[in-house]
Amino acid sequence: MTRLDRTFSFLAFVIFLSVSPGYGADLKEVVASLEQGYNSLTDVQADFSQRTVIASIKREELGRGELFIKKTAGNSTMFRFDYTKPRQQIISDGKTAWYYLPDNRQVMVCDVSELFAGGSGIALNYLTGMGHLSRDFTISFAGEGRDKKGNYVLDLAPKKPNQVVEKLRLTISAAAVERFQSGGNSKPLFPVVSSVVDDNFGNRTFIELSHVKVNQGIGNDRFTFRIPNGVEVLKSR
Repeated sequence: MTRLDRTFSFLAFVIFLSVSPGYGADLKEVVASLEQGYNSLTDVQADFSQRTVIASIKREELGRGELFIKKTAGNSTMFRFDYTKPRQQIISDGKTAWYYLPDNRQVMVCDVSELFAGGSGIALNYLTGMGHLSRDFTISFAGEGRDKKGNYVLDLAPKKPNQVVEKLRLTISAAAVERFQSGGNSKPLFPVVSSVVDDNFGNRTFIELSHVKVNQGIGNDRFTFRIPNGVEVLKSR
């Protein structure tokens, strides 16, 4: 699996998402708070840190940066991932995607659907926040169902096998779930605290989000890319 493939596997997260743990909310309430929390969002801005364990060479790759996601009036979603480590940008206006490597002076341009073709549509659904967990995944609590901070932990297995996600673990904000229980919704909180994605190649990617802001009215101009002079353009075939 190439670095580009691993990067897109991470996006599958962004983007991107029956047994009670014995206390707090039951599984149905946690899933509902997650799904409705996504449905309440128009845009998201957050810092992210990423750690990928590459099984074939037993090596770790670290990444971090800032992400922006914005829903459109239709079924598409715009997104931008600005990596500070390694230096790269992945930007889409909902139709076209640009993968820019400034140190290599190269940019790959392709249709946004090509980024997630290997995931049978699941990756794109959860990047955009438009997917339905209960439709696409078999869901259960992980272990005792909660972490040391009281957040809820879910294990998700795709109902349709794909290369991008073999299994997914999501940590869901306890505050978002509690707000859903008390008021029927989880807005304006972004419900996902962290995730772990395992692919069919044995690689594992850990992602944590921080400084999350939602529904800030992010402008569309943030999701376009102007190709710098002297940069080689690589187009998919």
